[in-house]
Amino acid sequence: MTKSDGFKLLGTAASPFVNRVQFVLNLKSIEYEYIVENLACKSELLLTSNPVYQKVPVLIHANKPPIPESLVIIEYLDEMYPDVHPILPSNPLDRAENRFWASYIDNKFFPLFEELRKTPDKEEKEAIKKQIIEGSQLLEEAFVKVSKGKDYFGGDDAGYLDVVLGCFLAWVKFVEKRNEFNIIDEVRTPKLKKWVNRIWSHEAFKDVFPGSETLMNLFMMLQTHKPPRKI
Repeated sequence: MTKSDGFKLLGTAASPFVNRVQFVLNLKSIEYEYIVENLACKSELLLTSNPVYQKVPVLIHANKPPIPESLVIIEYLDEMYPDVHPILPSNPLDRAENRFWASYIDNKFFPLFEELRKTPDKEEKEAIKKQIIEGSQLLEEAFVKVSKGKDYFGGDDAGYLDVVLGCFLAWVKFVEKRNEFNIIDEVRTPKLKKWVNRIWSHEAFKDVFPGSETLMNLFMMLQTHKPPRKI
């Protein structure tokens, strides 16, 4: 079932938060216009559509007010089209658990990647890498519990946490290679490793993952535009 309801998505290819929304739009077979944003020179459309954070993604739906923030957009789409590939589980307790782990991923796990990028000290980097590995082991436990023995966090097919964590996988791979360590592997996180392989090959995800060159371009831009050190 394909819908064309005047959706526009403001984004950039290297953003896992934008990739989340693309994944859900694909899962729900929703057609949309993708508008590429240059984060080094933000458009007036982005600045007026998301004046609070001035970030992507922003979903523009017909004549309705623009919707920023990836998790807000995902839940909006799920409520708009509940009968096409539901993203959040129907049970309230399961929904709460999914939201808990989504918060952990966004506020505790993935920010460690940014800390690793910004930290020049070798010993500090090793300490952060250890925290990332410990975080991946927590997510392994979460997968075992939430998936209930099935292939995805969402059960038989991709759901909320598959989208939330799955869209970080390109960056996980990039960080692993650049920093010479394994975040998700067969020994510490065997269930999660098999899940990674499933997500990589998921039909709705194939055109969402950014390539290594795209990630490197954003990485170099972030390295170049460092904020001034506080004194």
